[in-house]
Amino acid sequence: MKQLSLLILMLGFFSLTAQDADLPADFLSKSFHHERREKLREKLPANSVAVFFANPVRNRSNDVDFVYHQDPDFYYLTGYNEPDAVLLVFKDFQTSVNNTKYNEIIFVQPRNEFREMWTGRRLGDKGVKERLGLEQAFNNSAFKQYHVDFSKFASILFFDFKNDVRDNPRDSSDLFNLIAQFKAKVNYPETNKATLAIEPAKNNLDMKGLAPIMDNLRGIKTKEEMELVRKAVRISCAGQVEIMKAIKPGMSEREIQGIHEFVFKKYQAEDVGYPSIVGAGHNGCILHYIDNYKPNITNTELILMDLGAEYHGYTADITRTIPVSGKFSPEQKQIYELVLKAQEEAMKVCKPGASFRDLYMATRVVINRGLKELGIIQNETDKHMYYPHGCTHHIGLDVHDRGPYERLEEGMMITIEPGIYIPDNAACDKKWWGIAVRIEDDFLITKDGYEHLSVSAPRTVKDIEAMMKQPSALDHFILPDLDKKN
Repeated sequence: MKQLSLLILMLGFFSLTAQDADLPADFLSKSFHHERREKLREKLPANSVAVFFANPVRNRSNDVDFVYHQDPDFYYLTGYNEPDAVLLVFKDFQTSVNNTKYNEIIFVQPRNEFREMWTGRRLGDKGVKERLGLEQAFNNSAFKQYHVDFSKFASILFFDFKNDVRDNPRDSSDLFNLIAQFKAKVNYPETNKATLAIEPAKNNLDMKGLAPIMDNLRGIKTKEEMELVRKAVRISCAGQVEIMKAIKPGMSEREIQGIHEFVFKKYQAEDVGYPSIVGAGHNGCILHYIDNYKPNITNTELILMDLGAEYHGYTADITRTIPVSGKFSPEQKQIYELVLKAQEEAMKVCKPGASFRDLYMATRVVINRGLKELGIIQNETDKHMYYPHGCTHHIGLDVHDRGPYERLEEGMMITIEPGIYIPDNAACDKKWWGIAVRIEDDFLITKDGYEHLSVSAPRTVKDIEAMMKQPSALDHFILPDLDKKN
């Protein structure tokens, strides 16, 4: 039995080394994450420490968990993609019990040859040191014995605990216990938050100061990040193009979603950046429609498709709205071209120094004027729900990424996404009912303007209709009817 256990252990450790040959070559480098921690340290207030916890594992049902997704801030600073970990970044150097100087320390889940047979390879403390370059890396069981006087800091910055974190009774060093140990170390107040708002706790805990620091860091992308976003955008555009060529009346929303996501996987995107939105007809009027259940789309409908591939953690966010028949009806075309005009007006003011509101107002003015001219609203100043959302947000490790929302700066990556949604029974002529159009593109803010990242997905009426006439690689992909009896 000892020989068998030793063999399993050796296989586990050898497989971790061999895994390097199987990994893509374009992951963010350990120097990227190191440089991000240095930038964070520069922005920390005097005599402070920033504390970050990994995301919890989320249960899907019974003994099945959701695919794990790391907290984006944690990944940004470390590159670590496993649960049950905590990172501390100090403003100043600390001294350990053996007189080692350090200004950052991470505690991670340990290697476990048995668990790795079931749920995949772990880096462990040694792997984190070698692959991610964090020299002060320890197994998370050591956090309980970690000696640091948190009371000496002027501030302890961290994000307050809002998520339900389950306790694994078989693991005394899981995230649940790491959080409990941290709370014990810093005298975390387990008091009603309403009481705290009236009479703040007299301690050095800062649950608000970290957000603006991380917003400013993540809001400006490095060259490495830009390349990953560009790749995610190109993959997402390829999905939109393939659907334009493959779509036919009678397809289901779920089938169209599947084609998009097949293309994502074809080009090695690990996941979708957010639940895919595929809404035909009046379903497109639901802004975050993710049911995608409609079994039979008709040739009189538009279909709104808002999908983004996630590539190495970075996500695109692209929406195209196309006619299922391959040709816009007169009413569909009028609404579509109004939304396109609004987007292009926003693009005219998209440059460093412009405010996020400038972009929104550029779209709002065009849409209100156009809706009045079409008789859908009475006056340009009318309040209505045909355009109920903003038009710009950051993209990156989150689809609605961290970043300051005042003025555009060089290096930001954003969307511009105006839309018009006219539900059934709206207070306008019935001919407009069920028309929903959103056009969303991704942009990099440059020194003098912008780079249009998603230009390869057609967006004009002429270009969309021309693309929809092209043959698709999926034209001859026909599955048997599973409901048909033999």
